[in-house]
Amino acid sequence: MRTTLVTALSDCVAYRKRRSARRFLQGLSTDELQYIAEFVGCCILERPGRKACSRREVAEGITHFESSRPACAPPDRIDDQEHKMILLLEYLCRSGLAQYSLALRARQSG
Repeated sequence: MRTTLVTALSDCVAYRKRRSARRFLQGLSTDELQYIAEFVGCCILERPGRKACSRREVAEGITHFESSRPACAPPDRIDDQEHKMILLLEYLCRSGLAQYSLALRARQSG
C-alpha cells in the first residue's frame, strides 16, 4: 500500500519535481501518506478552479480540511494530527501543488 500511495502522490506532481516529491514521500508512514492522499483526493473531486496560493492560504485550507473531517483521532492523538497537517503543508508547497487548497477555501466561505 505504501508504494502505491507514494507512486500516486508523486504522479500528481509536475515531472520536474517528481523525484524530490518521491524522496519526501518515501520517508512518511502509511498513515501520513493516507492523510495526504485524502486531502489531495478531496481537492481533485471539488476542483472549482485552481491558481497559486500563498503558504498561509494553503495552511488555512489544510486547517479547514482538518476541521471538516470526522473526528478520527482520540484526544491524545491531537499532536499526531498537527504533525500530519505540517507534513501535508510541506508536501503541497514543495511539490508546487499549493493551488489545491483553493477548493477547500471556497467551500469555507460559501
